[in-house]
Amino acid sequence: MKDRKITMIGVFATLLLATLFILESCSPNKMIREKPGALLWGENCIRCHNAPSPSAFNDEQWETITLHMRVRASLTATETEKIVAFLKMAN
Repeated sequence: MKDRKITMIGVFATLLLATLFILESCSPNKMIREKPGALLWGENCIRCHNAPSPSAFNDEQWETITLHMRVRASLTATETEKIVAFLKMAN
């Protein structure tokens, strides 16, 4: 009986670790970390409107715009930072 209990604990621990590994490898945070700002900008801005040229606004204006759009588009802090960095670089 004791061996069976140890085996069941081992199986449970293995399944738990495998599940955690799968969830971490598929997490949206990991996918966001891997996407560059230009791609995030293109994917998010065109959902609701035509995305303006990066040169359409200066750096200060882009910071204000992205703060507003972060709320409107439900962007994460990481996404917003990457998009602002891209817009400033491309500006």
